[in-house]
Amino acid sequence: MDKISDFILRAEKIDRRWIFLIIGLAVLLPLFFPLGLPIRATIATQKVYDAIEALEDNSKVLVSFEYGPSTKPEIHPMAIGLLKHLFTNGHKVYVTCLWPDGLFMADEALTEVAEEEFNLTYGEDYVILGFRPGNEAVVKGMVSNIRKLFTTDVRGTLVDDIPLMKNINKVADFDFIFSASAGYPGTIEWVQYASDPTGVPLSTGTTSIMVNDIMPMVNSGQVQGILAGMPGAAEYEALIGSPGIGTSGMDAQSIAHLVIVLFIIFGNIAYFIEVQRSKKY
Repeated sequence: MDKISDFILRAEKIDRRWIFLIIGLAVLLPLFFPLGLPIRATIATQKVYDAIEALEDNSKVLVSFEYGPSTKPEIHPMAIGLLKHLFTNGHKVYVTCLWPDGLFMADEALTEVAEEEFNLTYGEDYVILGFRPGNEAVVKGMVSNIRKLFTTDVRGTLVDDIPLMKNINKVADFDFIFSASAGYPGTIEWVQYASDPTGVPLSTGTTSIMVNDIMPMVNSGQVQGILAGMPGAAEYEALIGSPGIGTSGMDAQSIAHLVIVLFIIFGNIAYFIEVQRSKKY
C-alpha cells in the first residue's frame, strides 16, 4: 500500500506539459479514429428529423446560413447532415445567407454534399441566392418579393433564367425553412418575420449557447425542433445514418472530459494521501 501511495505522490508532481500532451491526444485521436460511442437523439433533435421526413416529395426547402468560421465546428456538421437528408429524400434546396461569412460556409457545404457526394445539378436541384445586407429587412423583403431582393444568384445568373426559381416569388412559396444560426440575425428573425406570418414551418440548428433563447419557441410549436450545438449535430447524423464530423467531435469531447475527470480524481486521492501522511508525522 505504501508503494502505491509513494507512486501516486510522485505522479502528482508530474510536469504539467505531460498533462497537456495527454489531453491533446485524448482530443485528436478520436477525431482521426472515431470510437463510435452510442448516441441517443433528444426529443428536440428527433422533431427536426421527423419534420424533414414528413415533407412531401420534391418539396422546396429554404436553408439560411447564419454563421461563420468561429462557430463552424458546432453548426457546419449539422448543415452538412441536413443537406444530406434533404437531397437523399429528393427535395429542392434554396440557400440564402443573412451573414456575409455564411456564403462561404454554404458554398463549402454544398460543394461537399451536392457536388461531390450526390452529383446534383446547380440550378435544377439547388441554388445559392447569396447574401444581402440588411439583417431582418432581408427576411421581410423575401416575405414580400424575393425577385425584387435577389435579381441574380451568387453566380450572377438572372433569377428568371434559373429553372429551380420557377413559381418562387416569396417565402410562402416554400414548403419548409431551416435556419443554421449562430446569433443575430438568425432564427428569431426568421420566426418573427417569416415563419409566423406566412405559416411556413421552420426548424433550426444553433450553437449550444443559443438553445435557451430558442427553446420557448420550440415548446410553443413555432419552431419544429432544434439541433443544439455539436451534440445536436451528432444526434442528427445518427438519425440519418451518416456519421460525420459531429459524431467524431462528440467522441473527442467525451474522451477529453473523461480524462479530465480522471485527473481530478487522481489529484484528490494524492491530496488525501498527503494530508494523512502529514498527520502521522
